[in-house]
Formats: sequence, structure tokens, C-alpha cells
Amino acid sequence: MDEFSTRDPAYVRRVTDSFHRQGLMRTFGAELGNIRPGFVEIRLPYDEKLTQQHGFIHAGAVSAIVDGAGGYAAFTLYQPGDGVLTVEFKINMMAPAEGDMLVARGQVIRPGKTLTVTTGEVVAVKDGQETTCAIMQQTIMRITGRTDVVD
Repeated sequence: MDEFSTRDPAYVRRVTDSFHRQGLMRTFGAELGNIRPGFVEIRLPYDEKLTQQHGFIHAGAVSAIVDGAGGYAAFTLYQPGDGVLTVEFKINMMAPAEGDMLVARGQVIRPGKTLTVTTGEVVAVKDGQETTCAIMQQTIMRITGRTDVVD
């Protein structure tokens, strides 16, 4: 993974504040994990309310946490006052999302002035063992000059 530097020494606070304003993440019971320039981790404890018919965490929840992890990874490199929006992402489900917790890890692959490319991985943690259950590639747009899209 590349090492990136941030333009804002308060990036951890900005990511944390923005994350806590997300109603979906609160509803899911998701939590922030490791945060560093170009990398963010989101943890999702198992909750039966988030499962599909076979008892696995639903692909919608898996997609939401890895989309958030990638977006916030890009956001760590942006300036105060910038916003972040997902332009597109593709996800591959590789194994059932089952276990005690899911951990989504988003990282920047190529930062840009307007568009940033990220990748993400979701692992299912069961009995202390990690199994990759999804991978993602994503494009994030840096939003400037819009007071309604400031994170």
C-alpha cells in the first residue's frame, strides 16, 4: 500500500465527525476502526437484523460499509471544507459474510484533484480468523464549493 500525506492535520476528527452523522451507519451499528492518510477501516458487528434469508450479512450492508471505507479513505486526503461523493463502485462477493464481525478496509490507489480511485476489502471475522468475503473498486469525487455537500 502506498503511503500518503494529508493536507489537514485534523483529518481523523473530520472523518469521525462525518461518520457519526451517517444515519445508515448508526442504524447498522457500524464503528470506525483504523484511520490514517489514504486508509479507513469500518467494523460491523454481527446483528441478525442485517442478515438475508440464510443468516449471512446482507450484500447491501457489506456494500455500504466498504463504500464508506473507500470514501473516507479518499476523504482523509482532502482539504477542510471539501465533500466526498461516490461516483461508482464495483463489488465482488467472494464468500458468505458470516462471523462475529465484518471489517471493511478502504484504501486510496490513486488520488486525484477531482477523482480518486480506491479499493476495498471486506473480511468476515469468525473465531479470530479472517476470511475475505468481498472486494471493491471505487471512484470518489471531491466536491468543492457546495455548502450542501461539505463533510
